Amino acid sequence: MTQTILDYADLASAQGKDLGYSNYRVVTQEQVNTFADATDDHQWIHTDPEKAKDGPFGGPIAHGYLSLSLQIAFWTELFDVTGVKTKVNYGLEKVRFPSPVPVGANIRMKAVIAEVEEVKGGFQIAVDQVVEVEGATKPAVVSRGLYRFYA
Repeated sequence: MTQTILDYADLASAQGKDLGYSNYRVVTQEQVNTFADATDDHQWIHTDPEKAKDGPFGGPIAHGYLSLSLQIAFWTELFDVTGVKTKVNYGLEKVRFPSPVPVGANIRMKAVIAEVEEVKGGFQIAVDQVVEVEGATKPAVVSRGLYRFYA
């Protein structure tokens, strides 16, 4: 993994830039339990490994929104912009969870800058983001992230 670093002045020409892949990281039961506590979502398929063994996935799985939220950590591995005063995570578009993330799985993210748009005082970039589970045939999360940079 190599982090792409662009200067603010170069953002306008970044459309189509392939940012590559983040490093893999393992999703642990401790992370899942902490996320369950934070969101008050203690569904057994996430937090009860014994019961989840007999469930549809053969073990506990991460919450979809936990897998989604890890995109922030992956994003910071892949990309940074210099020469700015403010960086804003502006939102998401078209979020999907095509397959589960089993606890203990390794996941990583691939990202491509799909669009660059000038906004008042800065630029907004739309980034196509795909979280993959090592060895799986379908991605775990597919989304378009919106990020703003102000000089």
